[in-house]
Amino acid sequence: LRCSCRLWGGLVQVGGFLRLSCLASGNVFGIDVMSWYRQTPGKEREFVANVTPGGSTLYAVSVKDRFSISRDNANKTYLQMNSLKPEDTAVYFCKARMRDSGMEYWGKGTQVTVSS
Repeated sequence: LRCSCRLWGGLVQVGGFLRLSCLASGNVFGIDVMSWYRQTPGKEREFVANVTPGGSTLYAVSVKDRFSISRDNANKTYLQMNSLKPEDTAVYFCKARMRDSGMEYWGKGTQVTVSS
């Protein structure tokens, strides 16, 4: 399984919006939860949001009410990021977890920069 991320919007100013998408390719049958994480230099990767196959979602407190995760079919997920803040600047990663094995597959990550 391979996860690839795409970013719409590029560099954005405070208060702006961006949209990320993640497409899993390969053996996509059996994908369970799809998630977004982010990481800044010197810090551990942190959870942002996830979505189950049934559409249930979970968000980190720091992004709740500003970010929205959605899922299109079994292997594609989106992260709509609104009201962006400088502290949202990070490399964003997509992750897909397989239902049966629990194996996790990460995308390469994409840079999101919010300028003040």
